[in-house]
Amino acid sequence: MSKSVFSSLETLNFKSMTLETIVKRIIDWTFTGGIKLIIGTLAIVIGFKIINKLSKRFINLAEKRNVDMTLIKFIKSFISYTLKILLVLIIAGSYWKLELSGLAAIVASAGVAIGLALQGSLSNFAGGFIILLLRPFKVGDYIQTGQFEGTVEQIGVFYTSLTTIDNKVVLIPNGSLSNGSLVNYSAKDTRRVDLVFAVSYESDILKVRGILKDIVQQHRLVLDYPEPFVGLLEQADSSLNFAVRVWVNTPDYWTVYFDLLEEVKLRFDKEEISIPYPQIDLHLKQMIK
Repeated sequence: MSKSVFSSLETLNFKSMTLETIVKRIIDWTFTGGIKLIIGTLAIVIGFKIINKLSKRFINLAEKRNVDMTLIKFIKSFISYTLKILLVLIIAGSYWKLELSGLAAIVASAGVAIGLALQGSLSNFAGGFIILLLRPFKVGDYIQTGQFEGTVEQIGVFYTSLTTIDNKVVLIPNGSLSNGSLVNYSAKDTRRVDLVFAVSYESDILKVRGILKDIVQQHRLVLDYPEPFVGLLEQADSSLNFAVRVWVNTPDYWTVYFDLLEEVKLRFDKEEISIPYPQIDLHLKQMIK
């Protein structure tokens, strides 16, 4: 039976050896176990590169067949991890002749400790399958979870990658995503833009409502159905507050939001509609002695 790469190192007992003998044994090991170690390492490195290229080809082929990008990236990540682990095990067991049964026995004896240590990773792994099965979101959706929000770039085996609006990458564990609450802003085709505009009590409310309706009707991205709503929302302490609620296609949300804010301010200035701001009136009394 051939010896493993590392077990051959045990024969290099340097005790009670002359320098010539030590050098000879090192050279002998280099041309036996050493070469195997180098070749095996190169095989792993080359194998990893081949797996990465195959994964990219898999993505390109799936994209051409219009397969869901969420499913593509998850399967790619799962297959890549699995093939790399199998490659290392094959090289170690078949080529390096490592005793994997002994390693398995060590892992089994430390099962409880390993289970506790990998509890979070196993939870994230299961969470990835739950996300893939229930589909609360997909690649390309804009979501918010906890203090993070951004566009979903990839749903991996253990983590989901988000890109924020300022181009930061956030990695969120799949376990927390599958068990926690999240908001998916891209789940529906349309969204409602809600805005409130305050005017002074001296303003003509019919004129104000007419201006707001005209601005909404002329915006090309505002949908006709559901019908836009413009009305007096509240008689506040120092202002009359008008509500503007319009429906838009989800990708147009922020465009309409900022356009309406700007256009309303310009029209109010042009029509001399007063916009109240916080102020304090002081009344001074002269005390007569």
